[in-house]
Amino acid sequence: MNMSVQVPRKGALVAIGGAEEKTSRGDILRRVLSLSQKDAPVVGVITTASSIPDDVFAGYDQAFGALGASEVLDIRIRDRQDAESGTFVEMIRRSDVIFISGGDQMRLTNVLGASVALDTLRACHERGTVIAGTSAGAACQSRTMVYGGPADDCLRKGAVKMSAGFGLVDGVIMDTHFLERGRFSRLMEVGATNPEYLGVGLGEDAAVFFDGDLLRVFGPGHVILIDSSRITGSNVFELGDGEAVSVQNVIMHALVDGYAYDMADQRVLSPDELRAENLEHEFADT
Repeated sequence: MNMSVQVPRKGALVAIGGAEEKTSRGDILRRVLSLSQKDAPVVGVITTASSIPDDVFAGYDQAFGALGASEVLDIRIRDRQDAESGTFVEMIRRSDVIFISGGDQMRLTNVLGASVALDTLRACHERGTVIAGTSAGAACQSRTMVYGGPADDCLRKGAVKMSAGFGLVDGVIMDTHFLERGRFSRLMEVGATNPEYLGVGLGEDAAVFFDGDLLRVFGPGHVILIDSSRITGSNVFELGDGEAVSVQNVIMHALVDGYAYDMADQRVLSPDELRAENLEHEFADT
């Protein structure tokens, strides 16, 4: 007897550079909701990273409500005891979209790391829940995350501080508020020491949607990609901590809404190329 097995569809993953528009004109948040493929999704907002969770939740409660969410849940996980709470775990399970706010990404990993809440979030994502995050909530999504380093002088060995992230996406390291805070040298230093990682610099009010091997850009801002996989040389292994880094043949792309990057083939795809290859995504016209 033949039996078909339905494989669960992994949920969408979206990383936002911060300062996204939160009114009814907010293109990024509207598209995040559309990725749930539900008319009135339940949205859970995790404000762990923020020092002002009341204000942050109120802003997203209003924004997602105006954009059509049926309910906005306040997943107010503030400490490790909260991260084991059945109440908050059930909120995560109920959510069609989980939105992780900005703040301090080290607080996110410290409070949620190795917790039932994070295990539940990962399991729900594997079963179809959309995960989106802004600023710290975006930086934490990769397996290795940037959590510090001076924007004005990071091309020095050891200047960028990195730690383990949530591991929701492999092969990238993301930095946020990228153009607005001049963080180019942070991802340049990351690439010199870790050329296997694609550096993704998320500008404010800009986002990427990880769609298989495609990294899709949307929103009014810029996304800067820094590809160090083909560097021809660097002095980084000869240096002591704090000494100036040299690196050659770094490739950089500046992408805007409608463009994509194929991480497998290491090439940029324009909107016309995506249409020609039938790789348009359904949320483009929502």
